[in-house]
Amino acid sequence: MSPQFVLSFKPDISFIEQLESQQVLLQSSPAYRLKFQPIQPGLNMALKALSYGGATLDQLNQWVKEDEGSYPALKFYLYLQKFSQLGWLCHSVLANGKVIATAVAIAPHTQLPPVEVTKETQYMLSRFAYLHQVEGKMLLESPLSKMQIYLPDWRSVALISQLSQPCTYLELTEQVPGICLQTAKQLIGLLLSAQMLTPYPEGMEEEGSIALRQWEFHDLLFHTRSRQGRHGNLVGGTYRFTGKIEPLPDVKPPMSKEAIALFKPDIETLKTTDISFTQVLETRRSIREYGENPLTLQQLGEFLYRCARVRRTMSTEHGELCDRPFPSGGGLYELELYPVIKLCTNITSGLYHYHPQEHKLYRISASNSMTETLLQNAALSMAKQDQLQVLIMITARFQRLAWKYESIAYTLMLKHVGVLYQTMYLVATAMNLAPCAIGCGDSDLFTKATGVDYYAETSIGEFVLGSRQE
Repeated sequence: MSPQFVLSFKPDISFIEQLESQQVLLQSSPAYRLKFQPIQPGLNMALKALSYGGATLDQLNQWVKEDEGSYPALKFYLYLQKFSQLGWLCHSVLANGKVIATAVAIAPHTQLPPVEVTKETQYMLSRFAYLHQVEGKMLLESPLSKMQIYLPDWRSVALISQLSQPCTYLELTEQVPGICLQTAKQLIGLLLSAQMLTPYPEGMEEEGSIALRQWEFHDLLFHTRSRQGRHGNLVGGTYRFTGKIEPLPDVKPPMSKEAIALFKPDIETLKTTDISFTQVLETRRSIREYGENPLTLQQLGEFLYRCARVRRTMSTEHGELCDRPFPSGGGLYELELYPVIKLCTNITSGLYHYHPQEHKLYRISASNSMTETLLQNAALSMAKQDQLQVLIMITARFQRLAWKYESIAYTLMLKHVGVLYQTMYLVATAMNLAPCAIGCGDSDLFTKATGVDYYAETSIGEFVLGSRQE
């Protein structure tokens, strides 16, 4: 018979014993606690063992049975179910008395279902499982799982490496020293229950599930970690860097000394002369063919003013906020616009940065091989052979959002790109211009062209603008 998992509480569960009142408190936070009063010696010993080091299920049951027999043991089983529902229980595998793997719940209502591990079956790591270092320990995770597996011993990491190829638990013992058959079988069972492993080949998710076969690893991981339900990370506006890092200003400082003032349309007049909103919505489409005469600088200025100018700024205890024509989470507006101009009247070709508060273009560089490649890549994405007129690179100053938001910062940026795309489409349609959003671009090339830090700011969207055919 294979050894049982060692059960224990997560490190953040406090065990508070009050001997005078014969009361024990288990507390995960000031807002949630379980009280046991009066508490019998066996149950007290079991809860203390779960809090300090852990014990097997047999050991826990033995202590509880010493109180009054089978009824306390049944009641303790219900307690364990409650702990599991709360996500408090950890399950560990030992080798020669040393913990080599611990499964930790990262979401409530997470249980390890019983699984059968046979000596004939080969097992293999799921293609969604990944191993990385966290606080000095190796951690195995998967977007399929609501568990994390901590691997504090080199032998368990070696076992995970071996499972990149199909193998039985007997073969594992032959490949990694110091691992007996029972330990290897138990580790397989832990990983299988946590959805880190699959039986090979009949259980591979890629083969057995049409839905999973169509998910790429990075997409499913990004989805599960930026939505609630499959992780225990903090989510939302936590302001975790308050007092540690200064927030970025609401508007990026000018990037050069060469500025071009842009045309400002009369918004009040446009409210009465623009085509109707319904007509804009119904006629909006991507247009990849341009007029004989290129876009004008006045048109570009009006377009940027209507899409992205700063309408007002606000100072708060958490830094500067602003308001622009498109929505942005928390009023932070991390997106920046960089027009790459090829054909536009009254302005020299090159790479520019749009300053939304001053409503000016600041020239970064003249046309060069990098700006030409950015334009060519965009044209290829549009299946277009002709020259583009203006490519607008959309970047994100990542820390502008990450300073406030936890777990959801990048997914918010992508949503902001979407609403900016729609704003650009609607404005271009109202102005009778030719708009087209691009699905992908070269972020590394953009940072080389501008000299910005890839990890502080780089492109996450592209939008092409041109004149419209008569």
